[in-house]
Amino acid sequence: MIKTIDPTTIPQPELYSILSTAVAPRPICFASTVDAEGKVNLSPYSFFNVFSSNPPVMVFSPTRSGRDNSLKHTHQNVVEVPEVVINVVNHKMAEQMSLSSTAYDKGVNEFVKAGFTEVASVKVKPPRVGEAPVSFECTVLEVVEIAQRPGAGNLVIAQVDMIHINDEYLTDDVLDTEKLDLVGRMGGNWYIRAIKESLFEIPKPIRSHGIGVDALPKGIRESDILTGNNLGRLGNLEQLPSKDDIEVIVETEGIQDKSKTELHTLAKKLLEDGNTEKAMALLLYGESL
Repeated sequence: MIKTIDPTTIPQPELYSILSTAVAPRPICFASTVDAEGKVNLSPYSFFNVFSSNPPVMVFSPTRSGRDNSLKHTHQNVVEVPEVVINVVNHKMAEQMSLSSTAYDKGVNEFVKAGFTEVASVKVKPPRVGEAPVSFECTVLEVVEIAQRPGAGNLVIAQVDMIHINDEYLTDDVLDTEKLDLVGRMGGNWYIRAIKESLFEIPKPIRSHGIGVDALPKGIRESDILTGNNLGRLGNLEQLPSKDDIEVIVETEGIQDKSKTELHTLAKKLLEDGNTEKAMALLLYGESL
């Protein structure tokens, strides 16, 4: 059964809950800004992502309050001073980051409240967070107000002018995903941590052209054992193994007497271990039985 909802027929808090729970995990923009008087503000936003690399552009959205329709201090600040530092959030600083989202009065410095270190930026007025693994000094190109009702977004389009990386998170001078230990925003009070156990790799078909799931034999496509992920991995192969390759693998593995069901089960395990070519050979051998 599918529950179908017209978003115009439900209350805004319920709609927000559906959107923020379904569209997740979301990276977190930990934005530091200043107002016209130079007072510092620091606040996290999970309606955020990077949208261009040349020029490098990030977009985040401080939404209007769902309770009283008020604008966030960050939004007010980037209108007054069109600059922002976007700080990356990792697990070491997650609780402090959450504390900074408290609705303090305008002019209260969340760096102080949350116990973060202000570090002077090079090109922009707002300071960066000293504890952040990566910080991006940005110039605000445009602020787009989507609407003026509760929950409406305000898209802050920011171009990256300077990048600061803590070398603790580098391996061979390259940012290391495992070392970063990033966190993402889920629905409600939930977050997710990008530790090694939760990471997985998928070979990207950038320079290659996978044969596609549609090129797999029907018996493989309609397998009761293989999952959609399994089929996707098989479809990423550039070509099917040759008859000679299949014969060598079958003989090496000693699987001549296995049933088609057993072959599909073994192939599934091989796929999960990243041995796509061997799995395909077993599956194609099974098709000949």
